[in-house]
Amino acid sequence: MFECGKQKMTSLQEPWLLENGNLKGSSKEIRHGKTAHNMSSSSLRKKSDLTLVSKVRYGKLRQFLTNVQEVILGTKLSVLFPAIPLAVVAECYGFGRPWVFALSLLGLTPLAERVSFLTEQIAYYTGPTVGGLLNATCGNATELIIAIFALSQYKIDVVKYSLLGSVLSNLLLVLGTSLFCGGIANLRKEQKYDRRQADVNSLLLLLGLLCHSLPLLFRMTGESAVVTADSTLQLSRASSIVMLIAYIAYLVFQLFTHRQLFEAQEESEDDEDGLSEEAPVIGFWSGFIWLVGMTAVISLLSEYVVETIEDASDSWGISVSFISIILLPIVGNAAEHAGAIIFAFKNKLDISLGVALGSATQISVFVVPLCVIVAWIMGIKMDLNFNLLETGSLALSIIAVAFTLQDGTSHYMKGLVLLLFYIVIGACFFVSKTPLNHVNITNSGTKIAMDTISRA
Repeated sequence: MFECGKQKMTSLQEPWLLENGNLKGSSKEIRHGKTAHNMSSSSLRKKSDLTLVSKVRYGKLRQFLTNVQEVILGTKLSVLFPAIPLAVVAECYGFGRPWVFALSLLGLTPLAERVSFLTEQIAYYTGPTVGGLLNATCGNATELIIAIFALSQYKIDVVKYSLLGSVLSNLLLVLGTSLFCGGIANLRKEQKYDRRQADVNSLLLLLGLLCHSLPLLFRMTGESAVVTADSTLQLSRASSIVMLIAYIAYLVFQLFTHRQLFEAQEESEDDEDGLSEEAPVIGFWSGFIWLVGMTAVISLLSEYVVETIEDASDSWGISVSFISIILLPIVGNAAEHAGAIIFAFKNKLDISLGVALGSATQISVFVVPLCVIVAWIMGIKMDLNFNLLETGSLALSIIAVAFTLQDGTSHYMKGLVLLLFYIVIGACFFVSKTPLNHVNITNSGTKIAMDTISRA
């Protein structure tokens, strides 16, 4: 009777699992190539009970309900999904702007984890290489979308602050918490990790730091900000192109020539944790449609966040720089950060390091230069000069992380020091009351001119 029920469930699942035809590759090939980012996100997923759904007679309806069960309810963060319609209602009916900001931030938290889940589902059909490229593109979709909306509203400082905050939170908060919790939970165990991946990421972070520092130094050594503005902008755009070339080379290194360095090591107990799935739970086209829909919702909430961030700052009495550098990255990437910490508890530091360093590297040498190029296309003059305080904080953070990871071993003291770094930097931006209106005059003039033309 058990076998009969099992066969019945299998037959019910086949239509949507194979809606794109046969799976590409065997289960062994599917397991091969899981990145640390995928493994980290999977720690927050839960298995769906399809008992009730399987009793639905109509195939299309059963398929739709199954997708809803897997995509919406298949995460431990599903309790935050109601924040999405609440944010829309608050915006449409003119509720307090800080409420719109807070609800939008909460709604972005499960969406970021679900995008990771959907890219992994699509990768089952496209193979590990295309799946890796898709994951690399969508891994920091939330930060990129928020940055593009902020650029469209000429809030260049919000773009710089939010991206800088994402790098700092990954390097100090996520990595520090992972090393600290892992050290406390494994006091009597020797914690080791593969240094090779950390070395590659550290080199790319140093390249990004160089490209951020040179425009700052160039402007500081010049005659005046007005005289050196164009030269600084040209240097920033050239440096952005160099960083994008470096990121493309990094993808080739990660996905083709040295893939074994970046694959998460799966152990026998993974089956007990429910991390190593042998087959996808939704079909290719279903996953693609859900991914497009999730991206659209992220775009909507990101627009709300950008529009209301200054109102929230005024209402709460907190500077925009603190909200952008501290609050936005913590809430937006909470799912990914929690996954890294969970694996640190299990003494799987390679996965934790892969998440923290991989995300920081992607933002530093991909998202930031891409924003400069997109701003260039939009006619907005965004450079890589993040000001002295911000660039100095980034430099000291990268140096601290490089020293922390140089010997291939870990203990809780290393994590504690990184956390203290983050607390001090957070306190610095909390007391800093830098105004948001120091966007360069050229961009402001461009916006005024465009508004005049549109009115005419």
